[in-house]
Amino acid sequence: MNAPWKPGPLGNRDPFAAFICDDSALDVLRPVVIEMGWQPEKCNKGGLRNAVQSLSISASPAILMVDLSESGDPLNDINALAEVCEPGTVVIAIGQVNDVRLYRDLLASGIHDYLLKPLSPSQLRDALTQAQAVFMAPRNSDGETTTKHVATAVVGTRGGVGASTLATSLAWLFSTDHKLPTALLDLDVHFGTGALALDLEPGRGLTDAIENPTRIDGLFIERAMIRANDHLSILSAEAPISSPLLTDGAAFVQLEEEFRQAFEMTVIDLPRHMLINFPHSLAEVNVVALVTEMTLASARDTIRILSWLKSNAPGATPLIVANKAQPGMTEISKADFESSIERKINFTVPFDLKAASNAAKLGQTFAEANRSTKAGQAMRDIAKAIVGVSEDDGAALNQTGATTSLLGKFDLKSLLSKKDKRRSETELAE
Repeated sequence: MNAPWKPGPLGNRDPFAAFICDDSALDVLRPVVIEMGWQPEKCNKGGLRNAVQSLSISASPAILMVDLSESGDPLNDINALAEVCEPGTVVIAIGQVNDVRLYRDLLASGIHDYLLKPLSPSQLRDALTQAQAVFMAPRNSDGETTTKHVATAVVGTRGGVGASTLATSLAWLFSTDHKLPTALLDLDVHFGTGALALDLEPGRGLTDAIENPTRIDGLFIERAMIRANDHLSILSAEAPISSPLLTDGAAFVQLEEEFRQAFEMTVIDLPRHMLINFPHSLAEVNVVALVTEMTLASARDTIRILSWLKSNAPGATPLIVANKAQPGMTEISKADFESSIERKINFTVPFDLKAASNAAKLGQTFAEANRSTKAGQAMRDIAKAIVGVSEDDGAALNQTGATTSLLGKFDLKSLLSKKDKRRSETELAE
């Protein structure tokens, strides 16, 4: 309830509601409410407990007045109210206890004002007018600048290429090395490993968001996300595999919007099937880290996904990351791979089985557990490049991502048809 006001229409929210314990206070309040142009029916009989019960099943009003007269522990009861109150609601409390310490504690908890009984019309009128002025004041009215937000989607071209490993490592690096408030959103709802890699329980935050997207707001984000460290919060799930994902993707878009307001960096672990089913989830993404291996199948799918991104997410900067690289042990050489996809590989992460096992044993992200390894250093370089996007809008990534090859796809086709050629030569020889 003490969250910042977001300017815009009220939607299904009422402008005012009150929950008052006694009839005499209601008789004073109703005429003032009518003067303000609000419905007197919104002045309800009952105190704070009634307010909590009512707001748990309905939208919070813009201005809420609650009576604390029957409350034995006002501060704890106000915290219960905060659990069901939406961000932006201005709360006015009334009561019978004339205590300066209580007044200060209530204001510190997010209450706008505290009025003493018996109430007077002028007192109510002034308090409601001030509350309305606070509610209508737009955010950033003093001209303060908005912090640049960078959203990164990590997509694997094939299963098992290490996209989730990179996603969790990037989120950890943004939050620790760069000290940036970071959100990690793991959209593999049934089999996600984001929380597992951070040695955390995923909670129900993501499944609740999918089931009730209208409840997603700043307060929901604050309570649903799991804190991994001082600057990193994660939203993940382990939904029952017997329950199919039934959503139109609106929850994902709303979550990303709230992340832009609350964090400076967002990392989305985006399975490729989610990329296909919910293309609008990339509408506001700045960087797409495309994790691949140097194989025929990965080369083919890198070409397809890059083409898809050009049509569906033109504002996103692709970043090609070759993971688990083993010199001399790849199906396709680096030169042939780059020629095929018509782009340079931006970063190469060497294969390190021992480092991966070490991270799993420690219950840490790969980058956290293996800072001194070459693979860990490569991941820090990737994180540094993405953080730099906020300064150059992707120019640095594009400098290394472009290539002049125009015949790359023909190289891939020739590679894919090598087996057919060998088979034909064998048949001719016979």
